[in-house]
Order: sequence, then C-alpha cells, then structure tokens
Amino acid sequence: MEINDPTPAERRLRRAFAMGAEVDFRDESGDTAGRWGPERTVRARVLRTLLLDGPREPGETAALKLRGARITGTLDLRDATVENVVHLTHCRFDDAPLLDGAHLRYVSLRDSELPGLMATRARTDGNLRMTRCRFDGPVRLDGARIGGVLLLDSAELTAGEAAGTTLRLNHLAVADDLYAPGLSVRGPVRLDGADVAGSVDLTGARLESAGPEAVLHAQSLAVAGDVLLREARVTGRTDLRGARVAGRLDLSYADLSHPGRTALRASSATIGELWLRAGPAVRGTVNLRRSQIDVLFLNSEKVTGEVLFNSLGYTSLTPHEPAERRLALLERDGDGYVPHAYEQLTAAYRRIGDDHAARLVQLARQRRHRRTLPWYGRLWGFAQDVTVGYGFRPLRAAGWLLSLLAIGSVAYALHHPQPLKAGEAPPFSPVFYTLDLLLPVISFGQESAFAPRGWYQALAYALVLTGWILATTVVAGVTRAVSRQ
Repeated sequence: MEINDPTPAERRLRRAFAMGAEVDFRDESGDTAGRWGPERTVRARVLRTLLLDGPREPGETAALKLRGARITGTLDLRDATVENVVHLTHCRFDDAPLLDGAHLRYVSLRDSELPGLMATRARTDGNLRMTRCRFDGPVRLDGARIGGVLLLDSAELTAGEAAGTTLRLNHLAVADDLYAPGLSVRGPVRLDGADVAGSVDLTGARLESAGPEAVLHAQSLAVAGDVLLREARVTGRTDLRGARVAGRLDLSYADLSHPGRTALRASSATIGELWLRAGPAVRGTVNLRRSQIDVLFLNSEKVTGEVLFNSLGYTSLTPHEPAERRLALLERDGDGYVPHAYEQLTAAYRRIGDDHAARLVQLARQRRHRRTLPWYGRLWGFAQDVTVGYGFRPLRAAGWLLSLLAIGSVAYALHHPQPLKAGEAPPFSPVFYTLDLLLPVISFGQESAFAPRGWYQALAYALVLTGWILATTVVAGVTRAVSRQ
C-alpha cells in the first residue's frame, strides 16, 4: 500500500529503512516526558508498508530501526511474512500491535510503552526482545515459536481484572532461554504446555494476582535447563503441576505467599533439583504429591505450614538435618498419616549412612500409625513402644527384664514360697524362681515346685503376664526389624 501523504518524520524513516539505518527522534526532542508531538509521530500503517513493500538500496540490508517515536494506529502484521529486522525501541504505541500468525526475523521493542501485544502463533527466526517494556494491557504469545531468546527482563505488565490473564504464553516454544529477571506482572501469568530448550530465568520477578486462579500457571511446562525464581516475590498460587524441569527449580530466597491456600503446587512433576532454601518461609501449602525429584534441597525453616507429600519420591535430601526437624514437617501433612513419606525419609538417611536418624524416623512412623488404629490396636502398640520401642530399642527389653528380675528376686528372697511337696522340692532360688515366672519358654524347675500365697501369688501372676507380653513384643519387634533389612 503506497503512502501518498507522508509526514517529514515518515519520509526520514523511509530513507533510513532502505539503508538499514536508525532514526532516533529523541535527538530533536531531548526525550522530555510528555513531548510526543508530530515531529516524532509515525503512523502504524506506514511501518506496515515499509515492512511488507519498503524500498531497497542495492548492496544494503533494509531494516526498520526506529527509536523514540510515537506510533499511532494499529500495527497490523497478522499472518504476514517480514524479512527485515525490526527495532522499535523507546517507542510509545497508541494501540496494541497485532502480530498473530506473523513470521518475523528479529523483533526488539526494548524500553517501549504499549497497551498490549497480540502475537499468538507468531514465529521469529531470532530473538523477541521486550526488555523494560511497559504494557498496560494483556500480552498474548500463545503457540508462538521463538527461534532465539524471549527477553522480558525488567518488563512491567498490568491489566485490569476484565482483561483476564495478563501474560499468556501457553504452548510457547523457545529455542533458547526465556529470560525475564526483574519481570513485574500484576495479574495471572500462564505458561501451560510451554517448551523451553534453555532455561526460564525469573530471578527477582514480582508476580501478583488478586484473582482466584494461579498467579503463575505453568502446568506441563517443559524446560531443558533451569527454572530460576530466586529472590522472586509471588503473591498467589504458583502452579507447576506436571512440569518437567531437567535442571534446577530454584526457589532460594523466594517469597511465596498465599495464606490459607496452596502457595506452591508442583505435583506430578519431574524435577532434577528442587531448591527450597533460605529467605522467608512459604506462607501457604506446599504440594509435591506424586512428583519425582533427584535432589531435594529443603530447609525445614523454609516450609513451616501444611505440606502434601503423598507419593513424593526423591533420591537425595539435603542439607543434612536432625530427624526431629524433618519429622515435624511430616506431622503437618494435610493427608494425615502418609507411610510413603516416612519410608522416603528413612531411605534418604540410610543413603548417607545415618542409621540412627533412620531408626528415629521409623519409630516415629509406628507411633503416627498407632494414632490411626482402634483402641485395642493403640493399646497393643503402646505396649510395643514402651517395652522395645517397636523393635528399634532392643536394649529396653533387657532393662525391663532386669528390673522385674530384681523386684521378684528381692520379694521372694524376703518371703520364700511354700513347696508343693515337702521333701521333694529343690533348694529355693529367688533369682531362678523369678526367671521361671518371667520366661515363658525356659524352665528351671522352680515355678512348678513352689506355690506363693497372698500378694506374693498376685506378684507371681503379674510377673507371668508381664513376661508373656514382654516376650511377644520382643518377637514382634525383632521380626519387624529383620523384615526391614
């Protein structure tokens, strides 16, 4: 489309386009805030004409390089193929550009102000750069294909509640990194099904949403490198359900806040390393159900609220912390008693050779399980706990045995029971008589030869009963310990 009434600014841009030169309107205006007069105004349809059918100079590479301009009207490049490099930096757009389905070589909108951007299914051969851009409306890159790096570092995005998702990158494919440290978004961000061949860098990002949906919604996100949310502040739910992160999901020093609700959901995810360390404690529930993690770097003071760890699997747990601190975390599992969580923690301690901590975890597991049983099961469990610590305190049985042996020996030494058959009974031994009462299998011939009376008979009954309970719990504890080896 031929432009018959170009302004001086547009004629200057047309000449520079053919040579691939840059036009910087800030030189004339001094870039003073609010000075967007006609001397630095360019119509969007002029830009479209240049990109689709602009002049060419032999031996030169045409390129659109415009700095510090006000762009009026709508830059409509839907389904167009643009072979030129596009630099529209420090510009102010009156309307959101329409790039849906466009095929572009390289685009930079660095330091520009835009009311939004529509670029669903767009494709770039190189980078798409929106560094320090300010968007007052939604940005749509659903299904876009970025051949280089997608840069949103220090960009600011705001959108009203009626606009829905502020930044939508569903099914985005990036051949390199999604680089957005310092990104600030007010409203939901969606990355569902996105595929990033490099890393996702959201270091120091500020994400905030007052709506009911997740502030960062990245279900089934696939990242070949790392996902960095170090020092980020996220107000709302971070949803990474089903994500696949080959490298590190780093939430070190991040401030995740969604009180009374789920702050972090990374369930059914596959993650190389998950770092939840340092910085403020997570305010809200941490859901890692059914996820598989190679290295879980988890500081207990980072997660002080409810957790959901059912079917969570991890190979290594770091840093090394006392079992009591890890067990306090499992006590806060919203699913209640989760045996798998205790088995995973036990295995983690055993892999580093801390058998004492592993036994503490197993003992805590039995005690937690006891609380789920009916009264008679709790009673039997309490007996096993007191006597042998569910098999994890074998020396406790010896202590009970020696204590009861001492009590019985002293009592029967002071008052010998009467022989059942005078003249036929062996010499009385209070120690072996007490052992006969306590040990249900071994017999020293004392119990059958003597019959105590009164409260000494009651003591004998108590020793027999205690001996059977002690023997049964020891056998149960030993059997359980052997079965774990």
